[in-house]
Amino acid sequence: MIKFYVAILERDADGFGVFFPDVPGCVSAGATEQEAAANAEDALYGHLTLALEHNEALPEPTPIDRIVLDDDISEVARLLVRFEPPGKAVRVNITLPEDLLVKVDRFATANGYTRSGLLAQAVRKVIVQAPSDI
Repeated sequence: MIKFYVAILERDADGFGVFFPDVPGCVSAGATEQEAAANAEDALYGHLTLALEHNEALPEPTPIDRIVLDDDISEVARLLVRFEPPGKAVRVNITLPEDLLVKVDRFATANGYTRSGLLAQAVRKVIVQAPSDI
C-alpha cells in the first residue's frame, strides 16, 4: 500500500536539509531544494525498506497539517514523499565479476543492507534517474 510521509525541508549552512518527523533518523540533504527533494525520496525508500527487511512495523504518516515543529527549525516547505513498499521477492540468478561482488558484500554489510536489498536499491535508483519510461 502506497503511503505519503511528510518531509520538512529546511535551510542549513550547506544548502537544504530534509527530515521526516514520522521516521526518526531518516534525513537527507541537497545543495538546492530540488536536489534535497529528490534525495529525500531515496532516503525514505532506503530507510523504510531496510526496516521492512528487519521485520519492523512502518510508522503511520501524520497528516501534513498536524505536524508541529520546534521553533528553532528554519522550515522552507513541507513535502509529501511517496513510499511504495517493494513487491514480493523473486529469486533470480545473476552473474557479476567476483571483485564487484566482494565490493557489494562489503558495502552491504557496512551499511546495514542485505546483498539483495543493496542490489535492488541500486537498480531502483538507476531506473528512477533514467530518461526513459519503464
